[in-house]
Amino acid sequence: MGDAEDEGFARIVRRGVERARAEEAHSVHAEVKGLRADRVYWYRFRAAGQISPVGRTRTAPARGAALNALTFAFASCQSFPAGHFTAFEHMAREDLDVVVHLGDYIYESGGAGSIGRAHLPAAEVFSLADYRVRYGQYKADPALQAAHAAAPWIVAPDDHEVENNWAGDHSQPDDEPDQDPEVFRRRRAAAYQAYWENMPLRRSSMPDGPEMQVFRRLAFGDMLQLNVLDTRRYRDRQLQDPAGRWDAQRQMLGAEQEAWLLEGLGASAARWNVLANQVFSFEADHEAGEAVRYGMDTWDGYAAARQRLFDGVHRRGVENFLVVTGDAHRSVAADLKLDFSDDTSPVVGAEFLGTSISSGGNGSDSDALGKVWLEENPHMRFHNKQRGYQVCHLGRDAMRTEYKVVPYVDRPGAPIETRASIHVESGRPGIAQVED
Repeated sequence: MGDAEDEGFARIVRRGVERARAEEAHSVHAEVKGLRADRVYWYRFRAAGQISPVGRTRTAPARGAALNALTFAFASCQSFPAGHFTAFEHMAREDLDVVVHLGDYIYESGGAGSIGRAHLPAAEVFSLADYRVRYGQYKADPALQAAHAAAPWIVAPDDHEVENNWAGDHSQPDDEPDQDPEVFRRRRAAAYQAYWENMPLRRSSMPDGPEMQVFRRLAFGDMLQLNVLDTRRYRDRQLQDPAGRWDAQRQMLGAEQEAWLLEGLGASAARWNVLANQVFSFEADHEAGEAVRYGMDTWDGYAAARQRLFDGVHRRGVENFLVVTGDAHRSVAADLKLDFSDDTSPVVGAEFLGTSISSGGNGSDSDALGKVWLEENPHMRFHNKQRGYQVCHLGRDAMRTEYKVVPYVDRPGAPIETRASIHVESGRPGIAQVED
């Protein structure tokens, strides 16, 4: 492998050899040392006389370095049978410092869809061999390859990298509820191994059977502290009865990760403190009128854990607290309140829920649930249900999130547009302006 300061590789600054092992599906995880901070580099690999396409990356700014701006994109949920990954073609043309992928990189289910992009293998995957085939299918997609080759990626899995709605050591609640947890742990071990083999992760994240280090903290100069969460491995089982969602014993992050997160947020000197989060943390009443209904897979099903987090952020005076989220196949920009039932309650931050790359098919500007959400949840400031990705532009005095959407994914070639720009002012919690 080689790294260069120019795309033509006239100024090669690092060379090295990595052994591609069969037990790791011949993947390589090169950790290059000695590169300059905040610098664009190009890289390529040579194997068996063949040279790979050229990739572009950028090193992070030095810890504490004064920055005036930083730009990152975030995305999630790319079902191969559901649609083309056209949004990634457009993302590859953005000028980004980094891409954050929030999960559902693959889907474990079977299915052929209706657009000629059937899953391989055809059935749901359980074994390491089949998870590897599934990743191979996804990673052969040219649009996804282009996005990977254009910028560095920070990744974390959600549920579909293993199984829909899994929690801790338990399978999803509507699938064999009495299943032996050891059976599920064997499946998770296979899924984690294939995920690590195919993702740009360091060896420190290499799985140990069914365990993998997902949560971690990254610093980008003095501009951004990015806290990557794991909202699957340490959570309690999903509730069947929503009456228990305020149970103070229930965990979303687990005690260790929760303490790590709050300690890091309290000690942060970064301008912007961002959580890379898999399932939305704002409250979302799904029912019109006086009745209320909440989803149990999101932080709404773990309301006491959310309250501990928001209380901790508020007590520590964490400034410029932002959450970026995937999973829901729709976009929402929302204020995060200390008490969602009280209109006068303090706002502790803002959350940007991002739509899917392709999951859910073509989508629409709005739908019935989106209308209910905006009516019943006044802290929600924007909603859209098209496909795409989000770009966050961080500055010293303000930041904005652009919601980039495509009109269709059932065929290639869709154009991109900015559906909305959401503004947050430094030092003022919550959303300042919505350009819809």
